[in-house]
Amino acid sequence: MADFDVVIRNGTVATAADTVRCEVGIRDGKVTALAERLGPGSEEIDASGHLVLPGGIDTHCHIDQRSSMGATNADDFRSGSISAACGGTTTIMPFAAQHRGQSLRTVVDDYHKRAEGKAVIDYAFHLIISDPSEVVMKEELPALIRDGYTSFKIYMTYDALKLDDSQMLAIFALARREGAMVMVHAENHDCLAWLTEQLLAAGHTAPKYHGVAHHSAAEREATHRAITLAEIVDLPILIVHVSGREAVEQLRWAQGRDLRIYAETCPQYLYLSAEDMDRPGFEGAKFVCSPPPRERANQEFIWRALQGGVFKVVSSDHAPYRFDDPEGKKMHGDSAPFKKIPNGIPGLEVRLPLLFSGGVNGGRIDLNAFVALSATNAAKLYGLYPQKGTIAVGSDADIAIWDPQREVTISVDMLHDNMDYTPYEGITVKGWPVTTLSRGEVVCTAGEPRGQPGRGRFLPCAKPDMARPAGSSSAAR
Repeated sequence: MADFDVVIRNGTVATAADTVRCEVGIRDGKVTALAERLGPGSEEIDASGHLVLPGGIDTHCHIDQRSSMGATNADDFRSGSISAACGGTTTIMPFAAQHRGQSLRTVVDDYHKRAEGKAVIDYAFHLIISDPSEVVMKEELPALIRDGYTSFKIYMTYDALKLDDSQMLAIFALARREGAMVMVHAENHDCLAWLTEQLLAAGHTAPKYHGVAHHSAAEREATHRAITLAEIVDLPILIVHVSGREAVEQLRWAQGRDLRIYAETCPQYLYLSAEDMDRPGFEGAKFVCSPPPRERANQEFIWRALQGGVFKVVSSDHAPYRFDDPEGKKMHGDSAPFKKIPNGIPGLEVRLPLLFSGGVNGGRIDLNAFVALSATNAAKLYGLYPQKGTIAVGSDADIAIWDPQREVTISVDMLHDNMDYTPYEGITVKGWPVTTLSRGEVVCTAGEPRGQPGRGRFLPCAKPDMARPAGSSSAAR
């Protein structure tokens, strides 16, 4: 009789803290044993020459969400979760997005219906707060936090979403009282709007001018203002999708003063640049996101900030709008001014290979830091640890088995999302997940999805770990 449902043999197991040669025993979806040698399993996986890592947690992705511009995400929970699983991610945290005038509870109920019966991996929800009405602030939001929706995103830009400073302070105070994590999109809306107006008036409409309008100084100012407001309320916050050197300098300033300011960056700021938005014709629209990729020299600066512990997590900010689609990038035609191009790019499946290749195999971060940035820190920040984000006895058996030497040239044809392009087309990465297990069940192997839609479970989140940010990537572990 088998001792375990699954045994993973002959691999090197790495967590955010340790790296060790051992076998992993799984029973009833949980890790139940870690030892040099284990008894038989009903299913056995040979991980010789491979790394056995915690499954990734993507804490910033947009799935089956309609943007404030009216564009529709190409991925629903089925295609999005399959794509995530094939990229070594075992937990996704997309957004239940409130538009003005909507009940927050109604938005959450609708989002559950969108996910029901579709996800192949586990998922939790962030909220997006765009209308902090009296009912939302006094009744709906506190109740939802207590029900396990312990994080939410607010915007300092976009006409339909932006909050003013007084609204931000009120939300920060509520989050402090209830123990929630606030994520902030930090760009100065008035600066962006003024620059956009000037550019369009001068006839500068091409996609590349999106990067000009979203000036790095506007990100710097908003980042500093968000930090200041959080300091006044004494609240930990997380600045999302940090793109540029100027914003990083503000984060370093805050973290150097021992403020609990966390930060996230994304692969687009490590691999893409403003030059991509200047491709011929309308091709540059494929790279339009906010904040936009900066000049090429900025990439290495973001890598150094990653090495130095400025960033706690690396997420995809997967926002999939198809290129040749009247509900996607071309919703206003193939010569639309940059202001009318839906903001967002796909990246859910390639997030981890890009980080592993450029980070671990590129000699910029070690394997344990990779695990921390891709899984463990996210689980702690968003109240999922130790159920998720590590390989330990009692944790969910969410595991990605990696071939660290496998070279893959990224192409849209090999990916599993519902997109008609990838902005990372033609980039060759070294290191790729070959088998992904969600609660002990193989959901992808050798690039082939195996998980049954609907097997993914909703995860209520505990109140997040509010430990002070570490001063270095090694201390962060």
